Amino acid sequence: MDILRTPEERFNNLLEYPFEPHYVEVDGLRIHYVDEGSSKGETILMLHGEPSWSYLYRKMIPIFVNSGFRSIAPDLIGFGKSDKLTDQGDYTYQRHVDWTWNWFEALDLDDVNLVCQDWGSLIGLRLVAEHPTRFRRVVLTNGGLPTGDHAMPEAFYAWQEFSRRVSRLPISRIIQGGTQVKLSAEVLRAYESPFPDETYKAGARVFPSLVPTQPDDPAATGNRKAWRALHRFDKPFLTAFSDSDPITHGGDQIFQRLVRGAKGQPHTTIEGTGHFIQEDKGPELAQVVLDFIMQS
Repeated sequence: MDILRTPEERFNNLLEYPFEPHYVEVDGLRIHYVDEGSSKGETILMLHGEPSWSYLYRKMIPIFVNSGFRSIAPDLIGFGKSDKLTDQGDYTYQRHVDWTWNWFEALDLDDVNLVCQDWGSLIGLRLVAEHPTRFRRVVLTNGGLPTGDHAMPEAFYAWQEFSRRVSRLPISRIIQGGTQVKLSAEVLRAYESPFPDETYKAGARVFPSLVPTQPDDPAATGNRKAWRALHRFDKPFLTAFSDSDPITHGGDQIFQRLVRGAKGQPHTTIEGTGHFIQEDKGPELAQVVLDFIMQS
């Protein structure tokens, strides 16, 4: 595998991102993560999706830390300050799950409160299903766990096709398109910072195509098995979706109906938000997470 590492100077002076970098090497790849707050506090783990990175959670991390929580946000392989592979074929759904789990084990995380969105949920919910004793609660926002057995929204198929065909993947424009607020030039620059050129974007470009959309997809079997485990998952499970995401709209009701731990929880819809709730209303989402933890 050919590996690229984004030069550190690309991340200099990013707006609202003062966090010290931390690194773990798994399977010959370096994974970056934010690790703030006291190690004695309860852990909140935040998993990002496509094509963002831990910068997505910058508004939420200080709120969690100030409330006494250890706050951890990794960059998935191919994103942020983590290593990037140049060949799209080197990325698979299962490898993403394995890389993230190996990182999780390297940190010896336990009793975790998971906050996950987009691909963070496709990976994070697999970890919850396969290692339920390591998790204390789950907050799912604008995400899912598709198996290919049901049709996806048309907006998702269009997104898949766009990511395959576009000559230059416009990272910051994708983020802006998934938010309701207008992002500043500084924020847009931060989302572009992991990708000096197109060779760094193989992971971002292939991610949509790794989502199972057909029953015989290579990841479908693993996700079906995960769903069987999630049916039995009886720890507190909360959905906090946006009101304006054409791709995940209505997906929260599936989890509310099928996950045992979701029964009777104070599920919420956050008004005035798009796909990236963390950008539109990060502090509000953080408060939803804190209230859930305190009350469950």
